[in-house]
Amino acid sequence: MKLGEKIRYLREVEGSLRGMGRAINQQELVRLIEAETGGKLSQSYLSQIESGARPHLTNTTRQTLASFFKVHPGYLVDDPEGYHPELQSDIRGMEDKLDLWLVAGAERFRRDAVLKHALLTVARHEQSRECLLLLEAILETPGLMPRLMEVLRPSKEDAEPEKMDQADAHRSAKSAGKRRKVVER
Repeated sequence: MKLGEKIRYLREVEGSLRGMGRAINQQELVRLIEAETGGKLSQSYLSQIESGARPHLTNTTRQTLASFFKVHPGYLVDDPEGYHPELQSDIRGMEDKLDLWLVAGAERFRRDAVLKHALLTVARHEQSRECLLLLEAILETPGLMPRLMEVLRPSKEDAEPEKMDQADAHRSAKSAGKRRKVVER
């Protein structure tokens, strides 16, 4: 992963951790860094780093970003060719790694807003591992997934009451009242 991609990824994670449901933007990052660490960098410098126009950080900038994002300063460089992140030592718990993996997936599928939201929702859940294991159980139980989809995400035709005009709503309520009276007798 290139340095610019790492910074974008860290902005996404930071936004998620702060409950924003989105990446913090560059200007927000600049303000937060100054407020929380006292460090200073400009939005244009950050943009150049992320775009790859500046492939290397100054030591001061590296320390400031590492301090803010709570990562090792050595993380803030381009990964060597052939490097795979899953080879890292077990610094964080499995749940944290899973959450970071889900956030990275959400970033990769950012153009599919529904999928991105779903991945971030699982990542934010306190028990994201159990959420994925539950999904596995749902998929392995014959007929359960389609039934859950019917119940949890009804089709547009099933959700039409909000589109009824007032006359239809009145007739529907009146007819329901008549049925209730017949049942009560």
